[in-house]
Amino acid sequence: MKIGVLLHGCGVFDGTEIQEAVLTLLSLDRAGVEAVCIAPDKDQMHVVNHVTGQVSGTRNILEESARIARRNVKNIKSVSVDDIDGLIIPGGFGAAKNLCDFAVKGENCTVDPIVEDFIKNVHNKRKPVGAICIAPVIVAKILGKDVKVRLTIGTDKATAEKINKMGAEHIECPVNDFVVDEKYRIVSTPAYMLGPGIKDIAEGIDGLVKAVIELAKK
Repeated sequence: MKIGVLLHGCGVFDGTEIQEAVLTLLSLDRAGVEAVCIAPDKDQMHVVNHVTGQVSGTRNILEESARIARRNVKNIKSVSVDDIDGLIIPGGFGAAKNLCDFAVKGENCTVDPIVEDFIKNVHNKRKPVGAICIAPVIVAKILGKDVKVRLTIGTDKATAEKINKMGAEHIECPVNDFVVDEKYRIVSTPAYMLGPGIKDIAEGIDGLVKAVIELAKK
């Protein structure tokens, strides 16, 4: 079995949340499943200094994602949906800045066309999608206009309201749990939308990974 892991930079404030990504990769490896790390080959929205919070310049998403994947990352354009059995999207602001512009436009956001097509193809082939932390907003935007998919970002009412406005149904969920939409084969967990630490988010992420694997077997 192979599960795609969609990365979007390296670092919580401008890319992939590193702990969420590593926990995802660890859970997949422990389950004996091959992770296929993928990312768009384009510039990030911006670069954030993770010490000072200052914004300056830009970096390439694929190159930054390779830091997490230890170089073993593929351009999303080169990956066929037929080559994977499911997809997991870790969180971090890159999901809301680089894969879509939810961080700027909220429920009126748009998703990167290549990313949108890829996720749509995964969904249309009945392969499961796991979304962690803020990443469920991408799923809500892509699928919400067609189906009322059930998902979670935890308990944040403002973000939950925006998810509902995009046509999805938000379900409140604690950090150590996850929500499974059996009908549409979507799994989500709050992770660092709630925190407070790595041991707390690890439970929810491990549960999500196992749920995605089980759905992929069906």
